[in-house]
Amino acid sequence: MEGKPAAYLRIYTKLRDHIINGYYKNGEKLPSKRMMADETDTSVITVEHAYALLADEGYIEARERSGYFVSYTSEDSFSIGDEYYPSYHEKVITDKYEENLYSLSFPSFARTMRRVLAEYGERILEKSPNAGSLFLRESIARYLQRSRGINVSSEQILIGAGSEYLYGLIVQMLGRDKLYALENPSYEKIRRVYAANGVRLEFLKLGTRGIHSSELRASQAQVLHVTPFDSFPSGVTATAGKRQEYITWAKNRDAMIIEDDYASEFSPSTKSEDTLFSLEPDRTVIYLNTFTKTLSPAVRIGYMVLPKELSRSLRKKIDFYSCTVPMYDQYVLAEFLNSGDFERHINRVRRKRRQERR
Repeated sequence: MEGKPAAYLRIYTKLRDHIINGYYKNGEKLPSKRMMADETDTSVITVEHAYALLADEGYIEARERSGYFVSYTSEDSFSIGDEYYPSYHEKVITDKYEENLYSLSFPSFARTMRRVLAEYGERILEKSPNAGSLFLRESIARYLQRSRGINVSSEQILIGAGSEYLYGLIVQMLGRDKLYALENPSYEKIRRVYAANGVRLEFLKLGTRGIHSSELRASQAQVLHVTPFDSFPSGVTATAGKRQEYITWAKNRDAMIIEDDYASEFSPSTKSEDTLFSLEPDRTVIYLNTFTKTLSPAVRIGYMVLPKELSRSLRKKIDFYSCTVPMYDQYVLAEFLNSGDFERHINRVRRKRRQERR
């Protein structure tokens, strides 16, 4: 039986939902930390932690000697002076994207590899189920639940040899006849893989907060591919309000969002960022992640999480494909996740990034 979330997370979630739903409006002052502590029967330190998370994610801002004020807006209102990033073809793309951000502890990974060889024996030579081994998919589902606030079943998860392979599966699930929108600038390989799969593309300009609202309104796309956290090469992270805007845009048009999430786990915040999928897990968002950035470029394993209501129908379109990841690699990754070594690695990186920000 799962325990209740920590008190600071309960306060964070309640306030976040109140802000999103307009109970607290942009510019409005939140109750003082002491007042909120009295209301929630918690300590001032607990409230302070919750407020810090809300500030990290852009829902509120601290003003010196004045308190905390709501900074969340549901839609951008850009002025002439707002910055546009140059389009992808105006920017030099280097191989830096392919480098992992922080090195993995090789000895701990090597121990896991040796243990799998010793304990699994000839099972590593078996053919993988088409969606990936149940063992790995269950391991990923448990990791997402305890670390990312994403609650899914193993049936919603598909394993593949990296994001580029999964992009091709997405086209076959959603169709080549649709118009796909990409951030501008975005990672060059995303554009090239979609183009190689024969889909029509349009490019929506990024500003400092995410895709410009005017670009979204003018778009005719039925699929929106976004990298909400530390988008490459711009480095833009979509604000909390912008993430909600993406979801609202997709719901109003009956469109799909592809959330390409390779960076949010490395957020220096003490809490993992709210993914688009965690905000709307039922129908609108397909979530993609890979272990190439979090572990090593040599670990060519990615996974896709399908929305609950569409999972069965989308999987039927591609269920004849064999899994492209060997069983040995899947067992090693599953054991690495189950042992807690992966989360220790992630937490070590996040601590390092917090120290770098000081």
